[in-house]
Amino acid sequence: MRRYAGLHVCLRGGAVSAPRAFKAADIRALVLPLFIELSLGMLVGLAGTTLASRISDAAGGGFALANHLFGLLFMIFRLVGAGVSVVITQNLGAGHRDEADRVARAALASGTWMGGLAALLAAVGALPLLKLLNAPPDVLELAAPFLQCLALALLLDAWNACMAGVMRAHLRNRDTLQVMVVMHFTHLALAWPLMHGWGDWSGWGLPGFALAVIVSRVVGMALHLWLWRLRLGLRPAWADWWRVRRAQLVPVLHIGLPGAAENLAWELAFMVSVAAVGVLGTQALATQTYVLQFNMWILISGMAIGITVEMVVGHLIGARQLRQAHDLVRKAQTIGLGVTLLVACVMALAGPWLLRLFTQDPHILQEGSRLLWLSILLETGRTFNLIVIGALRATGDSRYPFYAGAGSMAVVLAGGSWLLGVHWGWGLAGVWMAYAADEWIRGLLMWRRWLTQGWMPYARKTHARMRAQAPAGH
Repeated sequence: MRRYAGLHVCLRGGAVSAPRAFKAADIRALVLPLFIELSLGMLVGLAGTTLASRISDAAGGGFALANHLFGLLFMIFRLVGAGVSVVITQNLGAGHRDEADRVARAALASGTWMGGLAALLAAVGALPLLKLLNAPPDVLELAAPFLQCLALALLLDAWNACMAGVMRAHLRNRDTLQVMVVMHFTHLALAWPLMHGWGDWSGWGLPGFALAVIVSRVVGMALHLWLWRLRLGLRPAWADWWRVRRAQLVPVLHIGLPGAAENLAWELAFMVSVAAVGVLGTQALATQTYVLQFNMWILISGMAIGITVEMVVGHLIGARQLRQAHDLVRKAQTIGLGVTLLVACVMALAGPWLLRLFTQDPHILQEGSRLLWLSILLETGRTFNLIVIGALRATGDSRYPFYAGAGSMAVVLAGGSWLLGVHWGWGLAGVWMAYAADEWIRGLLMWRRWLTQGWMPYARKTHARMRAQAPAGH
């Protein structure tokens, strides 16, 4: 038995019970590995952008566009991925370890089919998808083959995300961190020589980065499979990789479909805003690419807290500790906003020096510095939104975030980017203002939902489902 975040976790066959209070030190024990893991992911993205920008600004823009589409296509897997961890934590909280394992196995098959579909779309649809984003010709020429080379990585990432999500649901954050350290180290070690060459060989440019991604994901899969056996006692059979289990997927889709719809709506709205930036020119696209790298560094502390809160709230809902879940989210919001505000201010102050890592263009340096100051407003709103949406999803209240937020994404995020940035001539600053307004509007709607306890009926329904599926005599 191992203790995490105030939860007593039986590794096999036992119940998970939640006491009445959490210790801050225990929560930090879960947040810190996840924070480091997310930081490593951002480091790889930063390194990739740096390596691409050393080829040319067009390569930097192409790298960003292809990765945006990669994320959009990955939303296909999110149909189930968004719900797998939540349903597993709820089952563990209720003491239903066997059902949690069945959900984990069902997720593997879903990863195969949906990750495979995303890979196929990337391979055959790269060029038309990039044209929809108004990619400039010099960017399009580099981004299309890069996205096609990343197709296989979509399938591998679906499997890795599934296995890592199961590990986190069991509160095995340190183990997932170890996998990510090895995986990202492999990626970085291969990326430089494959992109820029070695000796007399000139390298493959952006496709070389894609090959490094694929190799590192294969390494990650091998490590995840080993940890599933060692830590969780899970040994996937051949059928687990392709056979869809309806009984386990129904509650997963109840969480995952609205969650994926929300993410897809945001990605589509963001793509519309990227198209607006594309109209502003290659220089504007490169500026946004570089600033977004730093924004992700601002966001990771809030992301780590948000994901941890989602996992712990899922356990608490399964154990019917509703009051404790309510109090936990209120505390997490205060911490998340404070940390994000501090990091965003530091990043804005250091902006003029940080941007020189990517470019020496004076216009990009000036515009990028202004965007980093606007990011203080944007990223505090995003963290505020992120934490409470994860908590709502963990209670079973997964539809409200989509229904309440879709209008803001379409009108404020997408429409506002074109109105302020292009039609009113405010440029990138106008696009950033639309981003910030959208995050705060949605965040305040979600926070009102949490404070008024509109999620409580869904939490009770979730616990009723846990009781209904309990084995006889449990």
